[in-house]
This record gives sequence, C-alpha cells and structure tokens, in this order.
Amino acid sequence: MRLAAAAPSTQTPTILVGVDLGDSHFDGELEELGLLAQTAGMLPVARVTCKRRAPDAALFIGSGKADEIKLLATQMGAKEVLFDQSLSPGQQRNLERHLELPVNDRTFLILEIFAQRARSHEGKLQVELARLQYLSTRLVRRWSHLERQSGGIGMRGGPGEAQIELDRRMIGDTIKRTKERLSKVKRQRQTQRRQRERRDAFNISLIGYTNAGKSTLFNALVKARAYAADQLFATLDTTTRQLYLGDARRSVSLSDTVGFIRDLPHSLVDAFQATLQEAVDADLLLHVVDAANPHCTEQIAEVQKVLKEIGANDIPQLLVFNKMDALDSDHQPIKLEDEFEMDGVRVPRIFVSAQAGTGLPALRQRLATMARLVIPDAVQTSHSLGTSGDDV
Repeated sequence: MRLAAAAPSTQTPTILVGVDLGDSHFDGELEELGLLAQTAGMLPVARVTCKRRAPDAALFIGSGKADEIKLLATQMGAKEVLFDQSLSPGQQRNLERHLELPVNDRTFLILEIFAQRARSHEGKLQVELARLQYLSTRLVRRWSHLERQSGGIGMRGGPGEAQIELDRRMIGDTIKRTKERLSKVKRQRQTQRRQRERRDAFNISLIGYTNAGKSTLFNALVKARAYAADQLFATLDTTTRQLYLGDARRSVSLSDTVGFIRDLPHSLVDAFQATLQEAVDADLLLHVVDAANPHCTEQIAEVQKVLKEIGANDIPQLLVFNKMDALDSDHQPIKLEDEFEMDGVRVPRIFVSAQAGTGLPALRQRLATMARLVIPDAVQTSHSLGTSGDDV
C-alpha cells in the first residue's frame, strides 16, 4: 500500500485499488491507472493491491480488504475509490454501500476521459453511445444531463411505474437516437473515403498505444498543429492531412487516430468503429511505439489485440520506435532501421524522435519507397513491404 501527499481542492482525492488475479499484465504499481486518474482530474492519495485466486462475488475484494480501504479512505480524506479491473453492477453497488463512497472501475474511467476529450461531432456521438451502453447495465443515475419523464394523465410513465423502468426506457430511447445520428456520420465518412480511393490515394494511419507520441509525429511529418501532450488520450478525433513525399513525387493521405490501451472497453471499440475505420481501410499502418517505456513489448501486444478486434490485423505495418531521445546511452539502437519480431513475423522497424526530428528523413524515405510500389486499383502486397502480412 502506497500513500501520497494531501490532495489540492481542485482534484478529487482517490484511492486506487488493483487485484492480482494471476494475470501476466497485472500492474503492481498501478502506474497506468494513476495516469488515467490524473487525466480525468483525480489525485491518487493511496494505492492498494492484493492477491486473490478469483474475485469475490459480492465485493470483488472480500469484506476484510473492503474494511481496510474504508478505514484508509477516512484517514486520507478520499472521496472516491477506483478499481483497475472491471466491476459487475452488483459488485459496484455492494462496494458503494460498504465503503459509503462512490466506486468506479477502469472502464468507467476511460469512458469519462473520452467524454472530456472528444471535440468533433462524431467523437462526441461515439463517446455518448459508449457511455449510455455502459450505464444501461447499471442504472446508477449518473446521467443527470438527461431529463426524466414526469408521470400523469396522458403522459408516458404513470405514477405507478417504477423509476427504474423509466430510466431503462429513457436510456434505450437515447441509445437508439444516438445510433441513428452516428450512422449518418459513418455514411459521410464512407463518401469521403470513396473520393480518396478514386484519386488512387495511398492511405497511411498512425496507430499505437496511448501516449506513444503519434500526434507529435503527425505534426512533425505534415507540419500540422494537431493537439499533442504528454498525457493519455490527448487525441481522440481522427485528423487526416496530405503528406508530400518528394522522393516518390506524390502525396499520400496520413491519418492520426485514437490511441489504444490495455483492456479497452468493448463498448468503445464498437462505438468508435467509424473512427477506427481509418485504420481498417489503410494501405499501411504506422505502428508508433514508445521506445523508452519499459513495458513497450506488452503495449505492442495490446495494440495487436485491438487490431484483430476491428479486423485490421492483416494490414501491413511499419513499426516506428519513437522517443529514442529519451533512451539512455546504453539502450540507444545500433542501427536506426532493422526488423522486429511480432507474432512470429519479422516486421520492418525504424527508430525516430518526433520531438527532436531524429530519424524523420529516413522515415520519409521509407514511406516514399512504399508509396512508389503502389499500383493503382490494387492492394499493396505485404511482400513488397518486406513483411509476410499474416498475423500482423
């Protein structure tokens, strides 16, 4: 258990809780959850971890550990408890009653961050849909922005109808309307995509784990001013620009997409299909990796898992190991270009520093070579990129 300094009044003092169920990716220090919490405006004041063979059916952590957290919350002045794993609606309700504090999980936290960061009309619709789908299973009355129907003669929901039924119907109706609005946006994107295809555009999508430096690399390549910051989920909305490659004497389409993360909620994967479609329809994926992160190998695996979920795992990839300027002298690469084994396949890799500009000329040259190999109206083969393309 780790404690932190007292929280300033502008942030919510929060206790982070992680349960080691034997998973290989368990974060014993709760570092990523802490970063997510800070991104959402919380301040971790204590971190609690424990080991269990299986989650407790009622409280996830068991009554003894729950009593310990309740005492700790009183001592530290915590106003909320945040779990690194997903909680069932029943477990969340039981924990809130036991701890007498709001209790949320990793899924809800990610949804809240997405809700805070979405800027485009499409992004806001996608986030709203994902949040409603999540809340519809819980009915915890967190959607205060939605107006409730009042009972009475001639109105839906008379006085005898349970409030929970009103809430369920209200959320169901809102989900239906949001899906209809989102489908219109998807049709607009498909029209834009067909226009690019008619121009024989070579489409490149930047993908990668959140905070790997995708937006910084995007800005460096196309001289754009997309928002970039050293924080999780700095970019949520897809941005597309034309990138001119002098060596190929042509322009290519470059898209900056939302970052991935471990245990990305399935509702977000489904709701963000329109945004992630840029990755599905790409000719090449620039898989950006934070080379300075000690868990970068695990992060690559998480990105690959999401790519399989959205049907983009067969698209050729170029691994871009970013932030080489943050590596100490003992870990600097011997060569800026080599290959990296991913899912049993050798994938081309290049080291860069988007912040310092190191390796960017070589990256542009590699992209130009790939763009020259594109034949109009034909799919770029993985062989011409130097990869097998299977299970990538």
